[in-house]
Amino acid sequence: MEPLLSGATRAAGTATFAVIHLVWFAGWIILNGGFIRGVPPFDPSPFSLLTMIVSLEAIFLSIWILISQNQMSPQADRREHLDLQINLLAEQESTATLRVVNRVAQHLGIDVSGCAADAALTRETDIEHLASAIDETLPEPPGKSSALPPSPLNSSRQAVLPASLLTGSTPGRRC
Repeated sequence: MEPLLSGATRAAGTATFAVIHLVWFAGWIILNGGFIRGVPPFDPSPFSLLTMIVSLEAIFLSIWILISQNQMSPQADRREHLDLQINLLAEQESTATLRVVNRVAQHLGIDVSGCAADAALTRETDIEHLASAIDETLPEPPGKSSALPPSPLNSSRQAVLPASLLTGSTPGRRC
């Protein structure tokens, strides 16, 4: 049943679908409007049969579109969660790189103590605190739980985000 619904929804969203309907309606009106001599109208104006058929079609198309959207919603949620995890891992890697650069700078005797941005970017961020902060700022969608899905990151690989993202402050001086 799902492939049929998916195919109908995909077909309904095309220009071909619109052109077919335009030709169908024009042909119906020409046939039933008395424009062709010798052809008796089977649905005279105001076209009650056409109205009923189009209404039923609209009802079923609406239902199919809603079913398709309901099926797509969990997929979108999974993609968003995966995107979040990838971003958290990218932040971890960026933080590790910054730490290595800081160690190299210290080894070479370069003073980086005045770089507030470096200090903020190399600090560990509590993921639970970050999730709570984000969850509190987002409005809750109707009928949905506001809980974020659990993070697949294990405890040995905590994601690291700049503290300035949590507080909204900007680092003082850039290096």
